[in-house]
Amino acid sequence: MQVVIHIFLQNILPVFILIFLGFILSKKFKLDIQTLTKLNFYLFIPAFAFTNLYITKISIDALKAMLVAVLILIANFLLGLIISKMKHYDGGMENAFQNALMFYNSGNIGIPLITLVFSTGVYVVGNDTPYLSIALTTQIMVFVVQNISVNTIGFFNAGRANSHWKDALMQVVKMPAIYAVLLAFLLKMVPYDITQLPIWPALVYIKGGLVPMALTALGIQLAKSKIQLGDKDAWLATAIRLILGPAMAFVFIHLLQIDGIVAQALFISSAVPTAVNTALIAVECKNHPDYATHVVILSTVLSSVTMIAAIFFAGMLFPLVS
Repeated sequence: MQVVIHIFLQNILPVFILIFLGFILSKKFKLDIQTLTKLNFYLFIPAFAFTNLYITKISIDALKAMLVAVLILIANFLLGLIISKMKHYDGGMENAFQNALMFYNSGNIGIPLITLVFSTGVYVVGNDTPYLSIALTTQIMVFVVQNISVNTIGFFNAGRANSHWKDALMQVVKMPAIYAVLLAFLLKMVPYDITQLPIWPALVYIKGGLVPMALTALGIQLAKSKIQLGDKDAWLATAIRLILGPAMAFVFIHLLQIDGIVAQALFISSAVPTAVNTALIAVECKNHPDYATHVVILSTVLSSVTMIAAIFFAGMLFPLVS
């Protein structure tokens, strides 16, 4: 029960406070959501991806975690494609629906959630948290896959709804997050610690702005959107993301024979809501922004239940081997 209260107070409530602040600011002032989304995609996300990946040690288990994230992405893409055809969505709606299923909040919520879970309760040995590093490395791998894909496939999906596929592809190529990830991998092979350079503290400062920027921007977009609680398509996307997400993770974890902390971290992170960036991308590309925002808000609210359930079942399904 203490962990449940901790999760709510330290992870769920702060998320909604930031969203609410963005909502209030938008009602009070005339804020430009397009400017905020550009700051997010061209500054905060690249810095966050680069710094986290550079300092993360990559092991075989980490590579398996990355593979699970890729498999979940592919499964959601195919599921979204099948359902879209069955429901006869138009091209733009099909892309928005697929984005809602494929991309989940592995950074803004996933990383803080994993940090909290594996630094409390049964995961503490004496005064130490020996499992936290393994769990965080696992989550960083998931974040890398999600970050690269949302800034490529996500932008391409949303962009081609209202433009030629070549124009959508050019928009993807312009996303700096892709190059930030590649640069981090390259610099990890260089025998020099770039954290000693003056630019590193600046990158760390920028990285810290990602979560408040993304969530307040979501609140601003929410204030500008016409949200309909009776939107069955939004409820469908939310149900698939929050219920089938952990089910997919469970299957792929077993197929790759992953256990222990890595398996628990993967299972827990699969229960987080649809990525805030899907709404911001929809705004940037003008592709069903109200629908995308609705899914993000709905899945974020309901994930307060699914995340707690995932934490509870993770320990039962993938017990630690002493």
